[in-house]
Amino acid sequence: RIKDTTIKKEVSFNLPSPECSQSGDTPHIIVTNEIDRSSPLSGDEDDEDEQFYDAMEASDMQEKHQMGTSKQLSHKRTESTVSVNESQLGTPIPESVSMENLPATSPNSRMMTFTRAVPGLMDNVSPTIQNRRTSVTPRPNVRLSLWGFVKNCIGKDLSKIPLPVHFGEPLSFLQRIAEDITYYKLLDEAAACTNTIDEITRVAAFAVSAYESPAIRVYKPFNPLLGETFELDRRAECGFRLLFEQVSHHPPMLAMHAEHKEWTFWQEFTLASKFRGKYIQCFPIGCMHLVFHRSGSHYTWNKLVVTIHNIIVGKLWVDNSGDMNIVNHTTGEKCELKFQSYSYFTRERQRKVTGHSLDKHGIPQMIVRGYWDEYIEYAPIISTEGKDVLTGSFKELWRVGQRPPGAEKMYYFSEFTASLNEIEDGIAPTDSRLRPDQHVMEGGDFDEANRLKALLEEKQRERRRKREAIQVQAAEAASLGNHEEAKRLEKEAAYTPTWFHKEFDPYSNTLLYVYNGGYWECKEKREWMKLSLTDIFET
Repeated sequence: RIKDTTIKKEVSFNLPSPECSQSGDTPHIIVTNEIDRSSPLSGDEDDEDEQFYDAMEASDMQEKHQMGTSKQLSHKRTESTVSVNESQLGTPIPESVSMENLPATSPNSRMMTFTRAVPGLMDNVSPTIQNRRTSVTPRPNVRLSLWGFVKNCIGKDLSKIPLPVHFGEPLSFLQRIAEDITYYKLLDEAAACTNTIDEITRVAAFAVSAYESPAIRVYKPFNPLLGETFELDRRAECGFRLLFEQVSHHPPMLAMHAEHKEWTFWQEFTLASKFRGKYIQCFPIGCMHLVFHRSGSHYTWNKLVVTIHNIIVGKLWVDNSGDMNIVNHTTGEKCELKFQSYSYFTRERQRKVTGHSLDKHGIPQMIVRGYWDEYIEYAPIISTEGKDVLTGSFKELWRVGQRPPGAEKMYYFSEFTASLNEIEDGIAPTDSRLRPDQHVMEGGDFDEANRLKALLEEKQRERRRKREAIQVQAAEAASLGNHEEAKRLEKEAAYTPTWFHKEFDPYSNTLLYVYNGGYWECKEKREWMKLSLTDIFET
C-alpha cells in the first residue's frame, strides 16, 4: 500500500477494465503491476495458450510489414520515482516550425511539400452538393450461399476471384477505405494540441476509429478497376479533400492523399486475402503517413490483420487483432496499442484495445484503453513509485457515431458512408461513383449488376492482354538488337498511374506511391479530355 499525497488518502487497487468505468470524473488510482488478467496493463504471455485464434498465419504476415517495434504493454519500471505534469507532457509545440527540422527524403521529394498547407486550399470553397443524402436504397432480400461459392477456393487469393455482388455492398474498395477519415475531427483536435503526447494519443484514437465499421458490416466492396479514382471534396463542411487511385491490379494496390490546412494524410495500401476453410484472412500491407503542419510531427502506423469467421455456417463476424504502433518520427515518441484477439476462454468483453503513449525515452505517459467498436479513453500517468502508477481521471477521446434509422436494411451504412456514392458534378470520368454495376446494385437489381460487373472485368482483362502482347513484341525487338524500338514498346506496355508516382520512403525503406499534384486543378479547369483517360467503365 502506498500513500497518495495528492488525494490525501490511501488507495491500492488494480486498474479497472474499460467496461468498469466510462469516461468522466473517475477517481485517481494507484495501479500495481501484479499479473491480473482483468487489467488492460497486464502482459499477454500467460494468455497465449488460452487464446482462441485459429488464424495463426496472420501474426507472421503482420509482423513482417508493421512499422516500428512492439513492446510489452506494461508500465516501464524505473529505479526512481518519475513525476509527470499533465500540462508538460511530450514536446511543447511551437507557434511555427522551421523547415530545416522537418523530415524529408530529398530536396526534390514530393513528400517534403506535404509538411505545409496547400496554398489557396480554402479559397472560394463551397459545398459540392448542398443537401447530401443520408441513406441509400434498402438492400433487397436476396440470398446466396457463400459456402457454396467459395468451397472450391480454399487456399486461393480472393482478390483474384470474382465474387457475385450478392456478397457485397454498393461501394468501391476506394470508398470503403475513405471511411477511415470519418472521424477526422480527432485530427483537428490533435493539430490544436500544445504538446506531442496529447497529439499522438489523439492520432491513436483516430487510427482505432477506422475499425469500428466491420463490427456490424461484413459486406464486400467492389474491387476497383485499374485506373479507377475516387475524390472526396469536403472542404466546405469538414476542411479536407482527398483523392484515391487504383495504381495496380495484381497485386491490388491503391494510393491515397488527403489535404487539410492543418495536416496532410497519405498512404499506399495493398490487401491480400486467403480463404482457410472456416475463415478468411485479410492481410494489409503498407503504412499510413500523417504530418501536422504546425508541430512538424510526422506519424506512421500499420494496419491490422482482419479475420472473417463463420464462412461455412453461422453469422459472419469480424475480428481485428494484433499490435498497432503509432510512431512520431520527428520526436521519437510512440503509442503502442494491442487489439486483443477473440477468446472463448474469458468472461471479459471482447474487442478490447489497450496501450500506452510513450515519450522519446520509452517511458509511458498516457494510458489508452477502450473497445474498437465503441469508444477510446485515456488518462495521464501522474507519477510512478516503484511498481505502482498513479493516474489521472479517464477522459473519453472517441465514441462511435450512431447509425441512421433503418441502417440494418441499408448495409449498416453511416450517414457519412451513405453520401460517398452520390454523384457530383465535375468528377473525373474514372470516379467510382460512375461505375454502372455499382449503381445498378445500389438500385436493387443484383442480376443486372452481376452482368455489368462481368463485362467491366472482361474489358479490363482485354486491356491487360494487350499490354502483355506489346511486352512480347518489346522482347523480340530487343533480341534482334533493335533497342530503340524495344524501349518504345516497353514504355507503351507499362501501366503508369495518372495521379501518383513512386518515391523512396525513408520511414518504411521502400518505394511508395505519392501524389503528383494537379488533380484538383484539372477538375477546376474541366480538362479531363486532355488527359486521354481510358474509358474503364465502358461496357
